[in-house]
Amino acid sequence: MSMIRDLRAAVRPALRKNTTPYHSYDTTRDPSASSAVVDCAVYREGRRLESEPCRTPREAMQRVREGGGFAWIGLHEPTEEEFAGIAAEFGLHPLAVEDAVHAHQRPKLERYDDTLFTVFKTIHYVDHDELTATSDVVETGEVMCFTGRNFVITVRHGGKGSLRQLRRGLQEDTELLAKGPSAVLHAIADHVVDGYIAVASAVQDDIDEVEIDVFSPPAKGRTRGSDPGRIYQLKREVLEFKRAVSPLLRPLQLLSERPMRLIDPDIQKYFRDVADHLARVQEEVIGFDELLNSILQANLAQAQVAQNEDMRKITSWAAIIAVPTAVCGVYGMNFDHMPELRWEYGYPMVLASIAVICFTIHRTLKRNGWL
Repeated sequence: MSMIRDLRAAVRPALRKNTTPYHSYDTTRDPSASSAVVDCAVYREGRRLESEPCRTPREAMQRVREGGGFAWIGLHEPTEEEFAGIAAEFGLHPLAVEDAVHAHQRPKLERYDDTLFTVFKTIHYVDHDELTATSDVVETGEVMCFTGRNFVITVRHGGKGSLRQLRRGLQEDTELLAKGPSAVLHAIADHVVDGYIAVASAVQDDIDEVEIDVFSPPAKGRTRGSDPGRIYQLKREVLEFKRAVSPLLRPLQLLSERPMRLIDPDIQKYFRDVADHLARVQEEVIGFDELLNSILQANLAQAQVAQNEDMRKITSWAAIIAVPTAVCGVYGMNFDHMPELRWEYGYPMVLASIAVICFTIHRTLKRNGWL
């Protein structure tokens, strides 16, 4: 469709550009700052009003009411007091405001009057030189999005998940931004799901590493198998990943299938593409969980096999040692009348008999794989 260029081609290349900051706002809150607002802007016909920068969300909304367009307010970990004025200005529902302030929410989509409240869980891969039983593999954050007829309010929690590059990319596509707040909501959803895809690829590498370690021949001086703590830790991190991915599929399906007044019909079609990518990631994460279960069971089975091999070796040597122990025990008894007790060749004969019997037992056990 000529009205909108391909969203993925419009957003993704722009996200990779390394350009200078376009305004004085940062995307992570300065602890010494008195406001949680990290960005505040008005967009008309797809263009940001750079000539008249907004100092407060109220000022931005006043310009929207006077001249049209929509406002995009970005916040980072606001307190109840900081968010109260914004909630009153934009008419946000108290329940949604409470969720946005306190965070730790499940991914969801809720509608309050003329406002959509969407919660996204962001996932970031934690680089590590070596996977251990205490390694952090993924780090989670949250992005809450209030989408109205003429405003978008994004609330971030966590140190990762900056939307700066996303905003830059959108500002370079005026035709897309002209579609309004729903275009921003789609871009955020697409950005989050793209992050899932990247993390899934990195987690796959960690799983491959553990799998190779479990099924490779043991190095000299090491027992077969891997540290089960590494596998269990990786499984816990995958479970955290799964909690972010699975609940989001239904909200994206609703955004792509159910007609909504706040979602432009041209934009709605692209939510289907995001939902398809999320479904693929969900399948991968479920597969990760099942694969790690199999790897953990295989590792435990190898440990049991190694223990059984050790027990067979111990039993075999005990059987060999039992022969001289029994013979020496018999001839160690204090009786005067014992066979061949005074025979000249009795001692070497007994030693030779013990050696032959022990050698025969050793060869038999070794042939059967016990030694």
